[in-house]
Amino acid sequence: MKRITLFILCLLATFGVAAQQLDPAKRSFSVKETSPNEAELIVTVKLDKGWHMYSQHTDANGPLPTVFEFTPSSDYQLVGKVAEPKPHEEMDPLFGCVVKSFEGTVVFRQKIKRLSDKDFTVKGLLSYQLCNDGSCIAPEDHDMVFKVKGAAAQEKAETEDTAAVADTAEATDTVAAAVPVVETPSHTETVSAPEEENEEKHSLLGYFLIALGGGILTMFTPCVFPMIPMTVNFFMHGSENKRKGRRQAWFFGLSIVLIFAVIGVVLSAIFGPEVMNTIATNWIPNLIFFAIFFIFALSFFGLFEIKMPEKWVNASDEQADKGGFLAPFFIALTTVLVSFSCTGPIIAAALAGLTTDSGADAETANRWVSLITMLGFGIGFALPFTLLAIFPQFLKNMKSGSWLNTVKVSFAFIELAFGLKFLQMADIDRNWGLLPRDIYLALWIVIFALWGFYLLGKLRFKGDDEVQHIGVGRLMLAILDFAFVVYMIPGLWGAELKTISGFVPPMSSQDFTIQKIVYEYSGSGPAANANGLPMDRKYADKLHVPLGFEAFFDLDEAKAYARKVNKPIFIDFTGKNCANCREMEHYVWPDEQVKTILNNDFVMVSLYCDENTIELPESEWVTDDKGHVLKTLGRRNGYYQRKTYNMNAQPYYVIIDADGRTLTKENHKYDRDVQHFVDWLNEGKANFKK
Repeated sequence: MKRITLFILCLLATFGVAAQQLDPAKRSFSVKETSPNEAELIVTVKLDKGWHMYSQHTDANGPLPTVFEFTPSSDYQLVGKVAEPKPHEEMDPLFGCVVKSFEGTVVFRQKIKRLSDKDFTVKGLLSYQLCNDGSCIAPEDHDMVFKVKGAAAQEKAETEDTAAVADTAEATDTVAAAVPVVETPSHTETVSAPEEENEEKHSLLGYFLIALGGGILTMFTPCVFPMIPMTVNFFMHGSENKRKGRRQAWFFGLSIVLIFAVIGVVLSAIFGPEVMNTIATNWIPNLIFFAIFFIFALSFFGLFEIKMPEKWVNASDEQADKGGFLAPFFIALTTVLVSFSCTGPIIAAALAGLTTDSGADAETANRWVSLITMLGFGIGFALPFTLLAIFPQFLKNMKSGSWLNTVKVSFAFIELAFGLKFLQMADIDRNWGLLPRDIYLALWIVIFALWGFYLLGKLRFKGDDEVQHIGVGRLMLAILDFAFVVYMIPGLWGAELKTISGFVPPMSSQDFTIQKIVYEYSGSGPAANANGLPMDRKYADKLHVPLGFEAFFDLDEAKAYARKVNKPIFIDFTGKNCANCREMEHYVWPDEQVKTILNNDFVMVSLYCDENTIELPESEWVTDDKGHVLKTLGRRNGYYQRKTYNMNAQPYYVIIDADGRTLTKENHKYDRDVQHFVDWLNEGKANFKK
């Protein structure tokens, strides 16, 4: 009886410990037969309430993306990329970028082409990062298995289905012929369209209206708005012939719609929706856009005048006289290409999220939604430009003067400032380190301050008249400009500047913050750390802990050092892309008590569970319980956390001695209560002394 009781108690204890490991996502895999030659692999992930996963297409500074890896085989061929639903997008101040995430039930689809007549199995790995309000779970490898029919078997099944449908239809016709038709006088029956069809029409209209509004709002993005002066400048020169100018302006708008609709859909069909995101984030187009903005800014400042080659101009004029529209089409094409860095991500989101929850054929639905979305977006984008292109025809009726040059020079300042955004995107993509956050803000502060002085008449450029008095409108604009300058100044010392956080580099690139000054001159920085950790620690050149702390990044190294200095070990299970980890480091660790205890009484080791860019030597590879060989530092650390402490979420804190024995009753999870954290540290310290 005692043995049975002991067994039950052990079983309950084991269940209680194992239950700590979080599994907020349930995965299922299925196959949708679309044709004898093609099939669709469907991955469904059901997330518990409060949890979210991230898109495959995340910013380089954002959380880890969802990744699909399919095992190559001669039985099939992948068609395109994995399609995902439209994600929820939100600016995240901790990451300093727009984060794309999913909640609830998420369905991913991958098309394949059958290359075998026999049934076959598609295998692969799925990994993703999960987060909620309290913790994050680093990516783990999950096996994907799909049972797919061979081409011959599927063709036979479809033939049998077709025959069965024909037999049913024939039987139905026979029965219908045997039943007499009864006509009802003065009665007309109206057959309504199926409910699904109405819903599809409403859905397409919704897509069109949303895309139309998005196209109009895109006008106010930093890489579209500065295009206004170039458009106005072109149509100003053609304003002598009003009829000709209006005709060109309308063709200009139509060209934008056609370019967006045709080029966008063609690129998406050939390369997939991610090509839009590539154009928006790749360093080469962003560097080209920066050069274009910088050159136009210098031109607007009066350094030189940008002119098309005379042969082009003459040819364009000849075509215009004959009804040709080469020039406005060229301006439209330039406008679309230059603005693509802002419009690209919006279009990519629309094209990537075309899968619907209805029972309609996904490919057909996607084709229509793609066309409607691009058409609506193109019209919304072109409409303001077209109106602005027509508007200069009436400028000649207004009193001309120096104010026109003021507008041009003002746009030059805007061109110069927002051109830096493209250079910064290229800088992030290539890791050049040219524009850290504080340098970027310093340039913006100087540019907008100079614009303010120009508005007040303290600076003059070629074509400007002397400012005798300041108008009310000009004064109001100068006040807003200087207010913006004052708002940006605290950012030089590390202020978040949430209003413009999407336009400036991430906080992680900041070289100069008030925290660094405090640490350097108050003696609370690394110099005050009593441990004096060796400089040649493993991975210390690639991984970091918050300023003011020192840590190991390899547990074996930390244990050896802790045994040498006779101190307990503070294990920080963390992640580079763990937002909740950053919150603990931002709100709890800087507390004076916490900082003193960690620096002086513990040997710290930070085990990054999502650092999969660091490859381990073959001698350090680990095979997990599923038989997967873990070859990266992050996967090995994550497996160690799961296996040893039955926990897979970060942040997670453990206090052990050099022999690996846990020194507290409970380990510590995400909790911003500073006193609770201090009490827990003191408990571990006291037990170590015992």
